[in-house]
Amino acid sequence: MKIGVIRFPGSNCDRDVYKVIELAGGKPEFVWWNKGDLSYLDGVVIPGGFSYGDYLRAGAIASITPIIEGIKSLVKEKKPVLGICNGAQILAEVGLVPGVFTTNKNSKFICQWEDLKVKTNRTPFTKNYKKNEVIKMPIAHAEGRYFNQDIELLKDQDQIVLQFTDSNPNGSLNGITGVCDESGLVCAVMPHPERASSKILGSENGLNFFKGML
Repeated sequence: MKIGVIRFPGSNCDRDVYKVIELAGGKPEFVWWNKGDLSYLDGVVIPGGFSYGDYLRAGAIASITPIIEGIKSLVKEKKPVLGICNGAQILAEVGLVPGVFTTNKNSKFICQWEDLKVKTNRTPFTKNYKKNEVIKMPIAHAEGRYFNQDIELLKDQDQIVLQFTDSNPNGSLNGITGVCDESGLVCAVMPHPERASSKILGSENGLNFFKGML
């Protein structure tokens, strides 16, 4: 499968994602923010970083770039879309996943490893995990606190993807740190699965996100 790795000015996890897609057996391709037609791709990953310096708020400027229409077209074609960290913020900003990711409760940048519970395995990205399986991945964000006014609807529609276990470092509602759309094909996660994709990095728990996508 050919997977686009979206690049914005300020993206800094694009090469990591490119490498892990190769490791998982896919064919990655870097795609810049100003490209509109993505129909030749089988899916996309929006990596982490600080698109446009996170001016205004994380994901706000990226949300009005030409590539967003291309991503929305892929969603209509029922192709998988994964947003990681800044990518998750962008997907929430454009309304492709429910809720928002806002400033951490302590207003500080947090960078640490966390134990996470996989709340649903109906998405392409989590199908290789057991439901409620605990996995280990790092987080690295200043605006990762998740909020949604209708948490019960999220639960009823099985749209909670990842949840902090013992801790809730950023103050997210119900410890939620990953959500998907109703179809499960669009997934937004604040933790970094690409940084937990090999033993040398300290964990292989994140590799299944990409294997499942492929």
